Amino acid sequence: MTKQELRQFIRAQKKQYTAAQLTAMSIGICSKVLASAWWREAGILLLYYPLADEVDVRPLIKEAFESGRQVLLPVCVGEELELRIYEGGDSLREGAFGIMEPTGQLFASKNYPDIQLALVPGMAFDRVGHRLGRGKGYYDRLLPKLTKARLQGICFPFQLLDEVPADPHDIPVQEVLFGQP
Repeated sequence: MTKQELRQFIRAQKKQYTAAQLTAMSIGICSKVLASAWWREAGILLLYYPLADEVDVRPLIKEAFESGRQVLLPVCVGEELELRIYEGGDSLREGAFGIMEPTGQLFASKNYPDIQLALVPGMAFDRVGHRLGRGKGYYDRLLPKLTKARLQGICFPFQLLDEVPADPHDIPVQEVLFGQP
């Protein structure tokens, strides 16, 4: 399948589940993240604010923030993602594509090597870490800059495929965490 055909396939898969089922799967996936040594040891984390059809990591954002860790969330600026510091509570506003984005201080790109763990969303992943995004290339441009972060893909079980088309410039994640259907 082409990348676009795979995106359509995954969208159709998502429609087979109710919001309650996706929420239950999200809870299971978040439990796996919380149990990982990478999560427990990371002081600076890059997370994402989920769209309605993505793994809901809001409990992870809350837990990391409340435990005193530095939480970064992406903000769409033109063709790039910039990272901003999450400051809790109502420090979010609706940004590009209807995604909630932090209003906190910019996390300087010179500090990207300090990020220890990045949870990366995707439309699909394969077992060797190749990722299929939504087609705009935002994470394709960001991931090469995260030179020292542990890159963990996070997805529903039906988003983990045997093979995802990958280009030579694509940066694979080191691990894919997914839940049970």
